[in-house]
Amino acid sequence: MTRAALLKLARGGLAMPIGTDLLLHEASDPEAVRRDGRGLGEVVVASARRWQTPLAIPLMDLRTEKSDLLAFFGVADEERDRFHFDGAPDAHAVEALYDAAERPFPVENRAQHEALRVVREHRDLVAVGMAIGPLSLATKLMADPIPAIAFAAREGDEAEEPLAVCFRRCMEMAEITVERAIAAQLQAGAQAILVCEPSASVAFLSPRQMRGERHLFHRFAIEPHLRLKRIVCNAEAEYFFHDCGDLNDEMVRLIGWELHPAMLSLGSSRRLWEDARHVPDDVVLFGNLPTRQFYSDAAMPGERVAEMTSELCARMRETGQPFIAGSECDVLHVPEAADTVREKVDLMLRVARDYFEREGAGEA
Repeated sequence: MTRAALLKLARGGLAMPIGTDLLLHEASDPEAVRRDGRGLGEVVVASARRWQTPLAIPLMDLRTEKSDLLAFFGVADEERDRFHFDGAPDAHAVEALYDAAERPFPVENRAQHEALRVVREHRDLVAVGMAIGPLSLATKLMADPIPAIAFAAREGDEAEEPLAVCFRRCMEMAEITVERAIAAQLQAGAQAILVCEPSASVAFLSPRQMRGERHLFHRFAIEPHLRLKRIVCNAEAEYFFHDCGDLNDEMVRLIGWELHPAMLSLGSSRRLWEDARHVPDDVVLFGNLPTRQFYSDAAMPGERVAEMTSELCARMRETGQPFIAGSECDVLHVPEAADTVREKVDLMLRVARDYFEREGAGEA
């Protein structure tokens, strides 16, 4: 996978969801499959075939890196999802985490790695890795990260407040953990890495804190990703960035121009045809139809899905920006509305593909 190959896919009229979770829940025991590398890889392959895309995107399971980190601290598996640090981890523990990069991974991570090897058995598919972003992982390590981030943004004595120290150490541990996750996936054969950073948003980083040359968004969102991107690109893979958080125009501009991912996936709160003005013309925009609402006919009837898909495709074609029509995030299985969700995903893809066939794929 190269940026040029991705641009060719986008200009060829590709439409797809991030929909592996839907295929996973067609299994009789999804949880068992999630922990079995061969079975998980076959689900990822089946998902790519089902949605007719060469991009084999895995489960967007953003728990695995937290589980890996907390395993190092001896937190029991059943406690990891709800665990938060009460205070700043000891600096020596952070140093020890650096030195423990070769420790065994938890079973879910190992399954993720094996799944990539399974995908690589299919030469027509692109094996995409998945990781949570450092900021989003750090916010999962604290019960209330927002005031901690605010203190960390300040200078002088306030920057040494216990909350600020805790957040900075959580950020350091998060980046170490994400780097380890990405390196293992690259070694397993990932040809691109999709890094999900929903906490890089106005919910956690106030626009008022985006002042100065090295402001908060740059320090905690852009700079860690630049370091991670260097690792990915050195492995001759591509860096995909996903952020379904609430962003402002400046945040989108910084992601586009400073980070310059091969693909930028955004949530439905953004208008992609307007965001095309804020990013370089070789960044593929992905998304961003409101698939989180597909479970509800009241909130998102089929007619509205078709209308929004047609509008998005038409407006994006006017911009000339390379674009993949797809979901705003991963499309999750909803037990009581499984058929409804699948029908609307199929409708979204059918309308997009009909548009590209009718109007011609590629840039305006």
